[in-house]
This record gives sequence, C-alpha cells and structure tokens, in this order.
Amino acid sequence: MNKPGLLNRLRQWAKSCKFEIRALLLAMRHPDTPWYAKAWLSCVAAYAFSPIDLIPDFIPVIGYLDDLVLLPIGIYIGLRMVPPEVMEECRSVAQRAEDTDKKTSIPGALAVIFLWILALACAACFIVHAYY
Repeated sequence: MNKPGLLNRLRQWAKSCKFEIRALLLAMRHPDTPWYAKAWLSCVAAYAFSPIDLIPDFIPVIGYLDDLVLLPIGIYIGLRMVPPEVMEECRSVAQRAEDTDKKTSIPGALAVIFLWILALACAACFIVHAYY
C-alpha cells in the first residue's frame, strides 16, 4: 500500500469534508432548505459539538469510532436532504468565504499575537507594581 498516496487522499478527503460542512451550515440557514433537512442538520451539528457521545471518547479506539462513523453518515444524509440548487449556492458562498479567509488570516493572526503581548505586558506591570 502506498502510504504517501493514502495520506494525500486522506488530507484531500478531510479538506473536502471541512468545505462540505461549511456549505451545510450555510444550507441549514437557507430559506429554501426544507424543515426536515434543517432539523437533521441541526441534530448532526449538535452531536458534533456536544461533549456527550454515544460511546465516551476515553474508551480506547472505540471511543472515537462513533465520531469517525456517525458524523460522516450524518453529513452524507444531510447532503442528500438539501435540494441540489441550494447546495450549489451554498457551496459557492462557502468557496468565496474560504478564499477571503486565506487573505485575512495573517492580519488576524498578527492582531491576536499583539493582544497576547499586550496582555502579558499588563500582567508583568501588575506583578512588578504589586511586589516591588
């Protein structure tokens, strides 16, 4: 088995899943999405973000299997429930958002770094003034 090929395929699959999830979240708020698809996608999102799983994560191997199996199945079913024209529109919006995210990530990272440096400087000043 070619491991670099497998790793590349897994990376591509993970990237496409991330993109599809973003499009599905947009479809969940779209007015032309049927109510049952919105309900299903809400349940899938709630399960994905919930700290409570069917099988607890601390159980070795099996604990993560429910996340690796149930979530992709839920996403797949959600993709089938949403009308194709809505998914096409949501995918284009998600693609535009992904393109703009890449352009603004460096200034965002610099802003976060600046805020952390500022917070550390304030904490250092507080400690110096409190003990000296």
